[in-house]
Amino acid sequence: MRADLDIIQEWIPAGSRVLDLGCGDGELLAWLCEHKQVSGYGLEIDPDNIARCVEKGVNVIEQNLDKGLSNFATHSFDVVVMTQALQAVHYPDRILREMLRVGKTCIITFPNFGHWRCRWYLASKGRMPVSDFLPYTWYNTPNIHFCTFEDFERLCLDQSATVLQRLAVDRDHRHGWASRIWPNLLGEIGIYRVSGSAAMDAQAAS
Repeated sequence: MRADLDIIQEWIPAGSRVLDLGCGDGELLAWLCEHKQVSGYGLEIDPDNIARCVEKGVNVIEQNLDKGLSNFATHSFDVVVMTQALQAVHYPDRILREMLRVGKTCIITFPNFGHWRCRWYLASKGRMPVSDFLPYTWYNTPNIHFCTFEDFERLCLDQSATVLQRLAVDRDHRHGWASRIWPNLLGEIGIYRVSGSAAMDAQAAS
C-alpha cells in the first residue's frame, strides 16, 4: 500500500464507516475492508479508476467533489478521507465544510507549498516550482489551489474545526524531529486529522 495510505490507516479504527473522497483505484478502502473490517464508499470521477474499484470489490460512486456531499446525511460516517485532492477541487473551503458535516472525523493530505524548496525555486527563478513531486507547469496542472500548513490551519480555525493530529512528512512520507519543529518550512506533505466542533461536543457529552 502507498506510504501515505499506510500512515492514514493507523488513524482509522477497526469497524469504522468510511467515506473516501477521490478514492482513486480503491486501494485504501480495499485494504481497510480486508484488514480492519470497515464499511463505506469511495467517490471517484475517473472511469478507469471506477472500474478498478469495482474489480477490487469496493463500493464506489461516480461523483464530482465540487458538487458537494448533499447525498450524505450529517455524521453518517465515522471517518471521511481525502488524500492529495484538496488542492485540485474548485472550492476547498466548501468541501472541508461538507467533510466536517458528514464525518465525525476527517483525514486530509495535501502538498505543502510553503516547503523550502518551493520558496527557493520562486525566489531564485521567479517561476512557479516544477519538480519530481510537483511535475506540472502552471498552465497544465490539475492543482489549482496550492496552500501551506498555515493556510490550512487557518481554514480549519475559520470553520471551527479542531486539528486532532498532524504529521509533516517528506516525499517519501518520513517524518523526523526537524519537520515537527518547523513543519511549514520542512514538511513536503501534510497529513491532518480534524474534527468539527459539533463532533467534539458529541464526544465530550458521551
